[in-house]
Amino acid sequence: MQSSEVDEFIYHESLIHPPLLFHHNPKTVFIMGGGEGSAAREALRHRTVESVVMCDIDEEVVGFCRAYLSVNRDAFASDKLCLVINDARAELEKSREKFDVIVGDLADPVEGGPCYQLYTKSFYELVVKPKLHDRGIFVTQAGPAGVLTHKEVFSSIYNTLRHVFKHVKAYTAHVPSFADTWGWVMASDHPFTLTAQQIDERIKDRIHGELEYLSGDFLISSTTLNKSVRLSLLNETHVYTEDDARFVHGHGIDGALYLTETTGTRAEQ
Repeated sequence: MQSSEVDEFIYHESLIHPPLLFHHNPKTVFIMGGGEGSAAREALRHRTVESVVMCDIDEEVVGFCRAYLSVNRDAFASDKLCLVINDARAELEKSREKFDVIVGDLADPVEGGPCYQLYTKSFYELVVKPKLHDRGIFVTQAGPAGVLTHKEVFSSIYNTLRHVFKHVKAYTAHVPSFADTWGWVMASDHPFTLTAQQIDERIKDRIHGELEYLSGDFLISSTTLNKSVRLSLLNETHVYTEDDARFVHGHGIDGALYLTETTGTRAEQ
């Protein structure tokens, strides 16, 4: 499941608006992934934003979404959007620009998948951070964050970012289509200090239209994690590297083997 029209606003408002609201004056945004266009749509709602680069490796997915997701047609047609079909790492590495906000709207890290190297300490430290302006903010989707699932990758991504940035903020929301609580992590060398009232003021002043999900109070409350998850994040020691990665269970190579075993067939390697 990547997205559902009935509740995708929960995921995309939670991914995009917190970093753009906490930034003092976001003008440039780089989105890694985001092929369906919804992350770009939400970023373009901010009056201060002058340009959004959306870099997705899958041209077929982007083309399908441009053609059939009517809710995102205005975003795809915007003069402020620069759509790039490329590997996000390669595109960031060669870019001469820096950005106010960089967004990781990537597939979950799965074994054998294309994205897990974009969750590593080296990627954050050597590629992402140098491409942020002073006071820039990085945000990434960070996988399942429920009581039973947050140790898969959420706690590790949080701890990995703590080794790269001075200030790291984890937050969660329940996404019905994902059948779980989901997690995101923001990171910056500038502290996240806004109050709920200040966030509401920025929402009113900066964003075109009404948000369906987020408010100042709810955004602040989303950073309050239940005791089980909070302690796991505080005590996490794993740092995500190319040689020591964690993966979302039930997907990728392990998931394929599990499915073949439970259906009575056998996968050949």
